[in-house]
Amino acid sequence: MIESAYAAGQQEPSMIGFLLPIFILVLMYFILIRPQSKKLKEHKKMVASLKVGDEIATSGGIYGKITKLTESYAMLKISNNTEIKLQRNSINQILPKNTLDNVK
Repeated sequence: MIESAYAAGQQEPSMIGFLLPIFILVLMYFILIRPQSKKLKEHKKMVASLKVGDEIATSGGIYGKITKLTESYAMLKISNNTEIKLQRNSINQILPKNTLDNVK
């Protein structure tokens, strides 16, 4: 009965039709998922390495010096009498020492 179905004009599935979706999934992993997870891992490592006195830039573009750290928040001194409290995850990068002295 199956042989009569193939004889009636149906084709056997090709190997390319089977491998193409697998190839697309592997390609998406290497182009999208892997770089994003690597970037996330680096950001978590950077946030975990923060310490009091570090000069940082936030994702909102605020520059300041860390004066206090808790498990999930950081106090950031942005001017002489101004401190703000922000989430540690919003810190975008650690700046080199004395960078804030040169910013005008």
